Amino acid sequence: MYCNFCFRTLELFLFLSLKAMTKENINWVIIIFAILIVVFLWNNYRQKKRIQKFKDYLISSWGKQIKNRYYNFYSISKYFENTFNRNNSFHIIDNATANDLDIDDLFKYIDRTSSKIGQQYLYYKLRTIQFTENLKEFDKLTNLFENDVNLRLLCQLKLSKLNTHSAYDFETLINEKPIEKPNYLKYLSVLSFISLISIFASFFKIGFILILLPVFALNIVFHYKNKQNVNYYLSGVGQLLSTLKVSKLLSKQAKIKPFFKDLSFLDKVQEIRMNSEFISFDNKFDNPFAVVLWLFIEIIKIQFNVGTILFYKFIDGIYNEKESLDKMFQFIGKIDSAIAIASVKYGNNQICKPQFTTDKLLKAKEIYHPLIENCITNTIELNHKSLLLTGSNMSGKTTFIRTIAINTILAQTMNIAFAKEFKIPFLKVFSSIKISDDLLNDTSYYLKEVQTIKKFIEESKGNTPCLFVLDEIFKGTNTIERISGGKAILSYLNLKNHFVLVSTHDIELTDLLKNKAYDLYHFTEIIIDNKLIFDHKLKQGKLLTRNAIKILELNNYPKEIIIDAKKVEKDNF
Repeated sequence: MYCNFCFRTLELFLFLSLKAMTKENINWVIIIFAILIVVFLWNNYRQKKRIQKFKDYLISSWGKQIKNRYYNFYSISKYFENTFNRNNSFHIIDNATANDLDIDDLFKYIDRTSSKIGQQYLYYKLRTIQFTENLKEFDKLTNLFENDVNLRLLCQLKLSKLNTHSAYDFETLINEKPIEKPNYLKYLSVLSFISLISIFASFFKIGFILILLPVFALNIVFHYKNKQNVNYYLSGVGQLLSTLKVSKLLSKQAKIKPFFKDLSFLDKVQEIRMNSEFISFDNKFDNPFAVVLWLFIEIIKIQFNVGTILFYKFIDGIYNEKESLDKMFQFIGKIDSAIAIASVKYGNNQICKPQFTTDKLLKAKEIYHPLIENCITNTIELNHKSLLLTGSNMSGKTTFIRTIAINTILAQTMNIAFAKEFKIPFLKVFSSIKISDDLLNDTSYYLKEVQTIKKFIEESKGNTPCLFVLDEIFKGTNTIERISGGKAILSYLNLKNHFVLVSTHDIELTDLLKNKAYDLYHFTEIIIDNKLIFDHKLKQGKLLTRNAIKILELNNYPKEIIIDAKKVEKDNF
């Protein structure tokens, strides 16, 4: 913008100089002209240096997580929150499951986007499991940016123009309800017509010009009454223009075009651009030279109600072309998200493309959690079986079932898995891990868990395969009823073609469920020099050891407590 302003200033100066050229001032004109040329060239040089510096940054950061980035999840999640209810998708990751699986932290890890629109779309994509056709197209686009460095850098440079915080506001044009037209709108055209007639009549009789004064006074009330509505949309309108410009530049890339067969939405958005330009005009005066021009235009807008009339014409255009705006949003979002996932794939040596099957088969070879540094890998295969996982405290039970769930989501949304091999059917994912009391609604821990699992039961009645992830089922109640109720529910959920991943301390469940299509696995530990050492390796079979009392002992609890606890354990269990 600054470079463009310098160029226009230079152009204006040349025009005025030629008009006012005399022998006396020619030297001054040459000096000033030379200064402007130097300023223009210096600014152009600085701009090229900034672009090259940014390119160097993009190259050096490729394949790496962007750390120390501020995340405003209220803005990032707006497109997902406002869109998912009307989206025809395979499955939506609900808020409880997203919280259980730390989806926001996972998003921070995979987010390598260059634009705020791309960021919003990537979050939406992470929580929206679409169908396999969409996934295949996205994978091909990701592969394009993996293999073409120059195209990727060009796209990242263009997308970075949409990286201001206000770029989040473009989403409001798509999903928010339009402002209702005021009743006085029908009178504005009449007032505008009176202004035109008055000006025309004043050429014949100057007294008619006085009619403009009361009309102007009335119009100024309507103009500034509507100013609040204009200001509400001002940021979004500005982003519409920027997004359209970037979309056009990207759509011209021959290698990108085949992935977007229908780009007609660009022409439809272009049709409402002129009204957008006029509305966003107020937002462009960031230098003192334009204030006089702004004042003149503001008077014209008030006298003829141009701003208000065009604003509501713009609102009609936005409402009529919401679908085109959404397609443009997704066009930007898909490209930026594909680049982000290409970066994730480049930076991880052990990452695979998942295989999707129609059988009840879950196969994970050397799978790991992407957010855990130096995470231990594990291998598991569940063939028409579910998983009952036991293990010592802190041994990694919850982390493992989270690992399977997270990779299941990534496989179905981004077509990647953090594993050497990952094979699953398309699954809806539900979890019950971070259950807590709801004091405001007077709901106990146990009742909250009952309500959560009731949703699982309802989902299990359908024919679509589901993945149910449960950590310590019914730990909010007594041992006898926890084991009894847990056995009954886990047996029920494991019917049909669903998978259940459940971790528990209740060894009794292993005997009750081993003949109910559950494979038994466990994590354990060893004690060396009075220290618990966990290898975090998955082992087949049920757990035969416990460590809760040992942990008390290692943390220097009084000896009488340890002796008493061991005696009770020996005598009763």
